[in-house]
Amino acid sequence: MVTLREDSGRATGIRGRLGELCYSSGLLHSLQWMRGWWQKDLRILAYHRVMPLPDPQIYDFDLELISTPPERFREQMQLLKQRFRPMRLTDVAAALDAGEALPPDAVVVTFDDGYDDNYRIAYPILRELGIPATFFVSTGHIDTGRPFAYDWLVRMILLTTASRLMLPELDMDLPMPETRAERRALAGRVLLSMKNIGALEQSALIARLEHEWQMPSEAVRPSACRPMTWAQLREMHAAGFEIGSHGVHHRMLAKLPPNEMENEVRQSRATLERELGPAAMLMSYPVGGDRAFDQRVIEATTAAGFQLAVCYICGTNPQPASNRYALHRLPVERNMGPGWFAAMLTLPNLMSYPTTSHATASDQVPACSP
Repeated sequence: MVTLREDSGRATGIRGRLGELCYSSGLLHSLQWMRGWWQKDLRILAYHRVMPLPDPQIYDFDLELISTPPERFREQMQLLKQRFRPMRLTDVAAALDAGEALPPDAVVVTFDDGYDDNYRIAYPILRELGIPATFFVSTGHIDTGRPFAYDWLVRMILLTTASRLMLPELDMDLPMPETRAERRALAGRVLLSMKNIGALEQSALIARLEHEWQMPSEAVRPSACRPMTWAQLREMHAAGFEIGSHGVHHRMLAKLPPNEMENEVRQSRATLERELGPAAMLMSYPVGGDRAFDQRVIEATTAAGFQLAVCYICGTNPQPASNRYALHRLPVERNMGPGWFAAMLTLPNLMSYPTTSHATASDQVPACSP
């Protein structure tokens, strides 16, 4: 059983406090109007999980993937409905294909991975309020019901009885911390370091720990961290929500050998069509930072027939036709109170988190044609 933790959503940091100040002062309406007059960019919100905030001392998975609790998500969607223009991502694609301008204050709501709280909690709120959304799912996890590999790695580090964390793949050999908070910090460090090695090497590392620590992921289907089912996705699809690809096994596509990468892209599309029939051909690159996709991935995505693709690089899209296969998004995080969220939508370049660039000059993804 998960014990819930109270969270006031009180602003933290400079961005949070400035956002709350703008919100409480009533300035945001005027600022939104002024900004909309001279900058008509596309905003795309990025969520992972919507769920009650758990007690970190007994929650065995990654807290950083919780975007917002249910009551705050409802407030966010009500704000979206009142002050912005929620759009389907396929409507954005249609406008780009036709060479038409997007309406002012256009916002798209997206979810990554395919956690079942998307169905249990987010979907009913979106349906009630009439807000369109796109859910990007890793089809292999929907097929099997197995937890996501990164989630399982965090769980293993939190629960293992091993005295040391030995990861020669990452040049790490450390004593295992005693406290839950220290183990969480260590797990975050491991996840960050793993993004520097190949995707197959990442999978092998996690599989090795499962074997050595006798914690196989296929033996457990934890209710606190499970993917949606195809039956749930079919219901959402029938209700008008878009279901897009997030790869097959949630691997960093640019870190895969070419044949493996192309297979992930094509197979994810084939599975969506098999299970849902005609579906929106939309892609979200797993992990999605500048190390997770490159020009090869963009070309494979385009060749597979996808209409648009989003990444996890923070920002808006002033000219979405120029980067329709690498659309930037605005991540929503659980420490965003109402004021910060409203200010981020109104002044995204000022109030959102900047993305740290890890790509070298030769790795930079060029703008792509519509």
